[in-house]
Amino acid sequence: MTERGTDRGYLLDNQQAEAGVRFGALAELFDPVTFRHVDRLGIGAGMRCWEVGAGGPSVPLGLAERVGPAGAVVATDIDVSWTQDIAGGAIEVLRHDVAADPPPSPGGFDLVHARLVLVHVAERAEAVRRMVRALRPGGWLLLEDADPMLQPLLCPDEAGPEERLANRLRSGFRTLMAARGAELSFGRTLPRVLREAGLAEVGADAYFPITSPACAVLEDATVRQIRGRLVAGGLADDAEIDRHLSNVAAGRLDLATAPMISAWGRRPAMAAAEA
Repeated sequence: MTERGTDRGYLLDNQQAEAGVRFGALAELFDPVTFRHVDRLGIGAGMRCWEVGAGGPSVPLGLAERVGPAGAVVATDIDVSWTQDIAGGAIEVLRHDVAADPPPSPGGFDLVHARLVLVHVAERAEAVRRMVRALRPGGWLLLEDADPMLQPLLCPDEAGPEERLANRLRSGFRTLMAARGAELSFGRTLPRVLREAGLAEVGADAYFPITSPACAVLEDATVRQIRGRLVAGGLADDAEIDRHLSNVAAGRLDLATAPMISAWGRRPAMAAAEA
């Protein structure tokens, strides 16, 4: 994910080598959830999908499998470093800022999906309006976003000093995110956001792992990406970060993620859904 609406820059830059590792871990953790919803919404052959803030390739590829050669998947991001190689066939890859640029095909999509995107976008209300306008009548908007304040701990079972250090560094991560305009309680608001956008048949659920090998991979890559900022901000020193990375590598920590809220709503078939 690198869609954003702030000139302060997305904290987890796609240009860093660790970004690809993060995308792989996020896919392992959350693709099953995403595609459970996509399939339940009936996305299939011949349909048109817009994947917003695609980041990595896994979701566009999964959507392309479902829509087939008669369908289309438009994958957009302000940085397409990790998706440009999958362009072709049903998949089109475009550089695009969801909060600033016109939708790639207004009124034409059966599904618009964004995962772990809007929490980082300062102009998120405008981004939602643009995504709603891109839906055909009867099309679905599926938004999935984190809510770090709903479950703020990296180690919910804070059993000892290793877990306490992990949770302190996670608190530092949240501080850095908030300083860049991230809304850390945004996930829980998604059902209301969809209703206020004029969508119908709104529903939502939540998922987060308590422990998983992919959580450890994600944590290692994330801390390596933000290490310099943690130190520069006085949120941790190098020795603490090295100790935490060693603890993660040892595999004795039960590492969780923030809850990911999935919310969906449908554009009414006989009326415009302008927000």
